[in-house]
Amino acid sequence: MNDILIKYGYSTDEEVMGRTLANIASNLDGLMIPEVLKTCFSLMDLTTLRPNDTPASVRKLVEKVNGLRTEFPDYPLPASICVYPNFASVVAQAKKDDELHVTTVSGCFPSSQSYLEVKVRECELAVENGADEIDIVLALNSFLEGDLETAGAEIKAMREAIDAQAAKAGKQVVLKVILETGLLVSPEKIAAASFLAMESGADFIKTSTGKVDVNATPTAAYVMCECIRKFYQATGRKVGFKAAGGVSSAKDAVCYYYIVQTVLGKEWLNKDLFRLGVSRLGNSLMSAIEQNTVSYF
Repeated sequence: MNDILIKYGYSTDEEVMGRTLANIASNLDGLMIPEVLKTCFSLMDLTTLRPNDTPASVRKLVEKVNGLRTEFPDYPLPASICVYPNFASVVAQAKKDDELHVTTVSGCFPSSQSYLEVKVRECELAVENGADEIDIVLALNSFLEGDLETAGAEIKAMREAIDAQAAKAGKQVVLKVILETGLLVSPEKIAAASFLAMESGADFIKTSTGKVDVNATPTAAYVMCECIRKFYQATGRKVGFKAAGGVSSAKDAVCYYYIVQTVLGKEWLNKDLFRLGVSRLGNSLMSAIEQNTVSYF
């Protein structure tokens, strides 16, 4: 695991990280301006991943997004709606704007504990049924054993399957790899997972599934963004960052916004390179923008 950190010249400077995160946290109230809040709104992968999701409940969420142009004409659309793969076609058929993407979790989310053939086929079916973006989970069963080769090979296999299916549809599909940083714990393991996912073809690296005890944290975000910067310096390829799991308040969103800006720069502050995976954040951002309680979603 150390080899991949040495390859990219990565080491954790906890003093600098702590000072930077403390500075962002202490200034959040003054940073919550309408322009930033609306940008955060545009970065949302508006998510529903409940056991009781139904075609009707998913369509209802899509209709809410469809209605934004009428109800709040000065708001941007969220980047995407994120659902289980069996609902890809529901979102694809119900959405009214091509700008709104269809994101699905796939690859046996949230645990990634199954046969690779099953994971690959689920990704293929999701793309076949309308997914524009696929979020998969790093195979921790291999990674935590120190078998980075197998964990990386799984990502590559799903990447190849997604690309092949997307080519049949005449489009490109974004691949996000979830590291499940709350189970990795140490900055070194988070960094190693970040570099591995990027090397294996991830377009984005994502913090969490939202299904474990510890999900997105500022520390994990900072480490991942540092790795993205190091990877870009080494390869010239820009990889995106997605914070997900527990990102529920406007302050949470703005905190991650400024971490990305501080570590990666303003060129990363767009939906092609930065996302927020959320189920509750929409109303919180709208309430902060309107300075009044909004319960739209």
